[in-house]
Amino acid sequence: MSDAQTPGGPERDGPEPEEIRFFGTTWVHHGGGYVLRRAAVAVGSLVLAAVGALVLRFAFQGLEFGGVGPLVNVLVVAGFAICSALAFRRTWDGFVRRPDPSSESAADKSAHSLMLIGFIGSLLAYFCRSLIEAPGEKLHRAEYEAARERHERRRTARTGNPAAKKPRPKGKKRG
Repeated sequence: MSDAQTPGGPERDGPEPEEIRFFGTTWVHHGGGYVLRRAAVAVGSLVLAAVGALVLRFAFQGLEFGGVGPLVNVLVVAGFAICSALAFRRTWDGFVRRPDPSSESAADKSAHSLMLIGFIGSLLAYFCRSLIEAPGEKLHRAEYEAARERHERRRTARTGNPAAKKPRPKGKKRG
């Protein structure tokens, strides 16, 4: 239960920050174990990418034991490499800008399978971004600061807002 929901607790003024996966709202003030979380996300995504590469290696060895031929081996490796590169780029772009909801096309929906095949690319994007910041922090911070600015402008521009009024000196009456 937050402070705003507790009886008698202080009411929060303005917009609330959006939570980031694995970080919650610790990205706002870099508190609450933010640095440790970043390190854990970096190490975890790198370990998962290595495990994924090991699983793909076993699958590739299965193809070799099956004797499918060099053409199929090359196509499988190229397919995973291309899908991983596309997944890396798509994941990285998701950290810096939101996708346009009006442009949800069939191509965007079919890209989900590419992202699934190229999971190593997504994990490596998480690793690289967590070395810089919490993945998506820059985008969330820009949106949060813009929302706070809009809120502040609305609050100070309204007439009759008790929170924005300055107290009158005692003894003076309105006339």
